Parts: sequence; C-alpha cells; structure tokens
Amino acid sequence: MKNEEVIDRILQFHPDIPDYDGCDGYKSGNPSDECTGVVSALVPTVDVIRKTAELGCNLLVTHEPIYYQTPDYPEWKGEFENRVYDEKKALLERYGITVWRDHDHIHAHQPDLIFKGVVKYLGWEAYELKARREIPLYYAFEIPPVTVQELAELLMDRLGMNGIRFVGRPGDVIRRIAIVAHLYPQPGDEIREDGYYRDYSSQIMRQMEEEDCIDAVIPGEIIEWTLLSYIHDAVSLGKAKACFNIGHYNMEELGMRYAADWIKELLCEEVPVHYVQTEQYFTYMQRREMDKI
Repeated sequence: MKNEEVIDRILQFHPDIPDYDGCDGYKSGNPSDECTGVVSALVPTVDVIRKTAELGCNLLVTHEPIYYQTPDYPEWKGEFENRVYDEKKALLERYGITVWRDHDHIHAHQPDLIFKGVVKYLGWEAYELKARREIPLYYAFEIPPVTVQELAELLMDRLGMNGIRFVGRPGDVIRRIAIVAHLYPQPGDEIREDGYYRDYSSQIMRQMEEEDCIDAVIPGEIIEWTLLSYIHDAVSLGKAKACFNIGHYNMEELGMRYAADWIKELLCEEVPVHYVQTEQYFTYMQRREMDKI
C-alpha cells in the first residue's frame, strides 16, 4: 500500500468538502512511496518526526501546521532565511517521511472527530448533556462532583500534561463542565439591532449565569479580558466557578489519539498505525524554585 492510497482511504472516510482549497494536504515527502507505517500526531514537531522514524513509519498524519505560518505552506515563504525550517526539511528528507495534514476534513464530521476523541479519552461520554445550546463547538457535561483541584489533576493525567493553569478556588466543588472553542474576538462580534453586544464569550457567559448553569469551562485559545475576567470576578465574589486553561494543543491532543483508532480500522491492519503524543511546549516553574536562583 502506498502513502497516497492510505490518504485516499482517509479522504473517502471524511465528509466531502466541495471545491476545497484549504490547509489540508501533503506538506512533505513522496505520496507514491510504499507505506511502511502511519503515525497520527497533533503537531509535526521535530521530536514527533524523530519518533516516527524510530517506529519505522514513513507517513505522518498531523492536525496542526508544519512550517510556522498560518496558511501552512509546504515550503518557507518568509522574506528571510529560516535555518530552523531548512534543518527540519532536511530531517524529513533524510528519514523519507511524507507529512499529510488533516485539519479541516477531520473537523467537518458531525460530531467533530477531534472533540469526539477528546470526550472519549477524558472518559466523559456517559456524562454529556444531550440538549445542547445553539453554540458552536460547545460540549457540556454533568460529571460526578469534584473539586477544582481534583479536576485539574484529572486533566493533567488524561492529557499527559506537566502542569496546568486555572482560575478558581482549589476546594470549590463543581459538576457542570463545558468544553468550548477559542475565546478571542471573531468577525461578526458587534452590537446588533436590538442594542445587545453579541460575541462567543458572551454566549458562554450566559450559560454560566442561567439556571442549572455551567460551573467551569475548558477553552482552547484565550484572551484575558472577556470570559476569563468574568470568571475571576465571579470567584472573587464567592461563586464556585473555574476556567482550566489547558491550551489549544493540549485541548485537541486526544482527538489525534482517537484518529489512530479510526485510521487503524480503515487500513484493516495492512500497515502499522501508531499514535505519538506531542511533547509539552511549556515547562512550569514554581515561585519557590525561582527564589533559589
């Protein structure tokens, strides 16, 4: 089986996106090479590339960009020399690895396959509240009561994190949790004809204010002056609210763990399929450690 035959099966599995012209596609390598194995990973980092080679695989299916620019071109398009790009490209060529990005197509499923994987590997499938609001990428759960600290520890364990930032009192008990999309300004955020300001953060805030309200949110990217500031003030006023800022990549990591499951089913064990976790970008240092410096 060739690399392109593997990708053809994946594309046949995905919903069709008419006249598609987006970021998904080959980012390096030779699609016509015989496939020695597939790795599913969130980000095609240098460490992930090395682990792909160690596993004897030459097809890397990733979700996030490869070369540091939002359009995710398969080559560097900056007006200056990028030695990191050059060395990464050379590494891929040395190992003979083909990289194919699966972002828009994997998100096009209903339900979204990235978030389906997140829910599955958090172990929250039985707790999902089925009566969803009309809010994009909003997944609400009623889990057994836990403290803010206990949920932080659970997230670190199941996401393989080496630290976590959260807003909230560690001892407060929470039970209704929402996984939400990125919290930053979007096109269309505006005051409407009725005089009310509409944005995504306000929609989530409403769910935290209404009866049977959401106690805590787990977002992707964040800014700090909208929902995060609301939660911080709510905590200061004695309310049991929380936000777990796990980060965009940590949020979606489990979605690519799940991708290894369904890719394996598509290929019927004709080639090996592995999941490789992306290494954590951040190292967390406590203040007491800084005092020793």
